[in-house]
Amino acid sequence: MLNKFEALKQYLTTLNEQGICLAFSGGIDSSLLLYLCKDLNIEAITFKSIFQTEEEISFTREFCENYSIKHSIIDFYPLENSVLINNPKDRCYHCKKMMFEKLSETAGNRNIIDGTNYDDLHTYRPGLQALKELEIISPFVKYEITKQEIRDYAKSAGIEIYNKPSTPCLATRFPYGTKLTKEKFDIVYKGEKFLVQHGFVNCRLRLHGDLCRIEIPQKNFSDLLNKRELILTYLKKLGIKYITLDIEGLRSGSMD
Repeated sequence: MLNKFEALKQYLTTLNEQGICLAFSGGIDSSLLLYLCKDLNIEAITFKSIFQTEEEISFTREFCENYSIKHSIIDFYPLENSVLINNPKDRCYHCKKMMFEKLSETAGNRNIIDGTNYDDLHTYRPGLQALKELEIISPFVKYEITKQEIRDYAKSAGIEIYNKPSTPCLATRFPYGTKLTKEKFDIVYKGEKFLVQHGFVNCRLRLHGDLCRIEIPQKNFSDLLNKRELILTYLKKLGIKYITLDIEGLRSGSMD
């Protein structure tokens, strides 16, 4: 693993003279990549939209401040797009295409990199096609660095969020073909925030019309049932009629 990261760091220095722009979401992948570039000529770019939570945006700001890294936040309005608002199966492709085209305008002649890891190549990620079309550099893919290797290296480097749960965009909480609205995002955001505040740090609230499906790790099922009345009361106040616990447990891409 260390040989991979040594080769990666050497490669990143070759991008330095031209300058580097990193698409910084605040997940562990892009956070480690930014950490590895912190002494280089780099600018972190974060897209702020209804697809991200306020906490994620605040984290990116604080992370960059801690390492004295130049950071820009660009407002992005996906619900103004006639394609994205209908949440098509290839939503991620259209979203990535729009964001990285915008990022290309900001970056100018600088190299654009992102935190896609090697494992991402083996899951349903239509956004990868957009990165390929726009010739975005994915250093972790180039050196076949996996998610677990990223977490292990981040831990050894003393990065506190090495074990941070994945935080996919909030649009993944809705079935494909659902018309996306601010009101629906508000329900998901408030519902998940409530669950996190009551101990379910790794959770998803999938919204199917007036029914929600709560995904948490199976080991946390009994804890949730012990707080059943509290959770039911809050979620019903948000306007959700039917509340279910998905007995398959938390899993990435369950809407795929």
